Amino acid sequence: MSITHLLLTREPGYATVQFNRPEVLNALNRAMIADLIETLEELDADDSVRAIILTGGEKAFAAGADITEMAGAGSVEMYLRDQFAQWDRLRRIKKPLIAAVAGVALGGGCEIAMTCDLILAAETARFGQPEINLGVIPGAGGPQRLTRAVGKYKAMEMVLTGAMITAREAFQWGLVNRVVPAEILAGEAAVLAKTIASKPPLAVRLAKEAVLKAFDTTMEGGLEFERKNFYLLFASEDQKEGMKAFTEKRKAEWKGR
Repeated sequence: MSITHLLLTREPGYATVQFNRPEVLNALNRAMIADLIETLEELDADDSVRAIILTGGEKAFAAGADITEMAGAGSVEMYLRDQFAQWDRLRRIKKPLIAAVAGVALGGGCEIAMTCDLILAAETARFGQPEINLGVIPGAGGPQRLTRAVGKYKAMEMVLTGAMITAREAFQWGLVNRVVPAEILAGEAAVLAKTIASKPPLAVRLAKEAVLKAFDTTMEGGLEFERKNFYLLFASEDQKEGMKAFTEKRKAEWKGR
């Protein structure tokens, strides 16, 4: 796999994908999104990778979409381009995605961070959906995910004014897991990735599915889905190993099956 707009590093149990267009603050053009989807899908299919960190640079996680690709487009052209179909593939990544955000995460950058399963923010991080200032609205899930994360009124304020919020505000509003000094962001993300990677991978996958199901179904439907996943894991070797290791007071050895 050849990728132009990203940096990929692998460590035991996890991988880190870094946006690499620093000259434009990691603005998300179609080529970089294509690289991102291809890379994440390949990592998702790799059994040696159990968690994925997505990050940017010191100044920017990603400063939104590349406006030069859209400024002259018409409505029909944008409809036929269907650029968000690629974004939908992000939701189908089965491995846990950890966003490690420093600097600005604006527009599409904020939306990609919210597509991840956990968000760690450096104290320098700033989040926003400034599309209103360009005469449009967020179109890659921002209004939906932001509202679910922070509630109607705070989401309305961010989307209607285009204002940015600080990392601390994002934490207080429930948008990020925690805020850390910028110099230890990468290390904290690595600790989290390694912790997740140390867990039984099949159970991690089904746990992620169960949590996400809460966003697109009723309580009753979510409970039914959750219980089916719970029962399914009793057919796995990892469940047998995990419970046996517990009773034998030793560390479990996970096989992912």
